Amino acid sequence: TPARVSDLAAAVPAGVTKVALTVDADDALLDAIARQTPIDLLQLHGHESPQRVAEIKATFGLPVMKAVGIAGVADIAVARTYEDTADWLLFDAQPPKDATRPGGNALAFDWRILGGETWGLPWMLAGGLTADNLADAVATSGAPGVDVSSGVEDGPGVKNPHKIREFLQIASSL
Repeated sequence: TPARVSDLAAAVPAGVTKVALTVDADDALLDAIARQTPIDLLQLHGHESPQRVAEIKATFGLPVMKAVGIAGVADIAVARTYEDTADWLLFDAQPPKDATRPGGNALAFDWRILGGETWGLPWMLAGGLTADNLADAVATSGAPGVDVSSGVEDGPGVKNPHKIREFLQIASSL
């Protein structure tokens, strides 16, 4: 809930970017989040069109990261449609047809699809990243940053502090 997000954000140390991840949120929910929580960035992980991304930026005055599902080379063209409206891109694996959520499915995609691509805005890699494959993922894709969730969990939503430390240690060495 927006109130819970506000409580969590209050505990975040200064200098840490606070990101609100939403999935197809309407203006009422985004307004509640923006009013109650000192967030720095909205991550849109749903089916938002480039036009919707532009509307959200204009309405809420916050930078926006748009998550784009990647399954093949054709998805690069989809991602390019967000270059003029988003502030960041996040490349994640497309979820399977029976998935109940758009991300966090512990799936990787062929990182070579991103290799050699250049983007007009900052971007990050997500999708199936773990301490074991992080170095290969970054080297193969050229990712300047990464996003991890299920790769540091023991089960859906259950973070493992040891896995988090291990992932961060490897990430800081790249």
